[in-house]
Amino acid sequence: MAKGHKFGGDWTADKLERVEKYLKAYAVIMNKKQFSFAYIDAFAGTGYREEKKILDKSQLVIFQETEIAEIEQYSEGSARLALEVNPGFKKYVFIEKSKKHFVELQKLKGEFPDKAKKMEFINADANSYLLDLCNNRKWQNCRAVMFLDPYGMQVEWETIKAIANTEAIDLWYLFPLGIGINRLLKKKVEDIPPAWASKLDNILGTTEWRTVFYRATSEETLFGAETGFIKDADFSKISDFVMQRLNSIFSGVAKNPLLLRNSKNNPLYLLCFASGNPRGASIAIKIAQDILKR
Repeated sequence: MAKGHKFGGDWTADKLERVEKYLKAYAVIMNKKQFSFAYIDAFAGTGYREEKKILDKSQLVIFQETEIAEIEQYSEGSARLALEVNPGFKKYVFIEKSKKHFVELQKLKGEFPDKAKKMEFINADANSYLLDLCNNRKWQNCRAVMFLDPYGMQVEWETIKAIANTEAIDLWYLFPLGIGINRLLKKKVEDIPPAWASKLDNILGTTEWRTVFYRATSEETLFGAETGFIKDADFSKISDFVMQRLNSIFSGVAKNPLLLRNSKNNPLYLLCFASGNPRGASIAIKIAQDILKR
């Protein structure tokens, strides 16, 4: 079961601090190895904490305005944070789809001139680029830490699976538990719009959620018994299902993902960690679990 962040706490900074702690530990270990290792940020934004990412409002029709503001604030700063980690990474890959933010992101070269030649900036859709990166590159002598912090439900399961298949990437994934999945799960499964159901299929990589999150019911009416399926899933059950899905493809998954809540104590995201490398997974998981429980 996911551990919840304390009510009213600065959960935005908390998320970044935990990822930063892992990056520091990872960099220290990998600088002693012979591997080429990178930091990959798939939703890099502008790179600056004082800048806010602009959300695609078309994907947020089910969200409240107060939550949109918090997510914009929540998603900032990870690229710059990674560059501040010393000892540093051999390479930094920053992916940003927005052309406006992409231009701003490249200003990091000027702020970190000593690391400018190590930075690669990609103006592309995260799913498309990551599928190519993971499926069509040789990973035998390469390692990476990847941070997926989507604004909503942009990351597809095929992308997560490709990351796991490299057997070389440690993944920090900000899974849209409350801000996405739970909002799409209507009380009755038959009331879920086809587009929403398809989105759930894509992000979870299976149709099994229909039987896991819903239970069959039967109600007597004037016209006889009517059967249907009603929601039977709370945040804990959804979290457990997500963990099972990650465990099915990664070498190791931290058992204590962090449930991040907004200022009204409503769950938004689940901060998950998974390791793809069979040989290094045990150490990676031990470090991540220690960071997540603090």
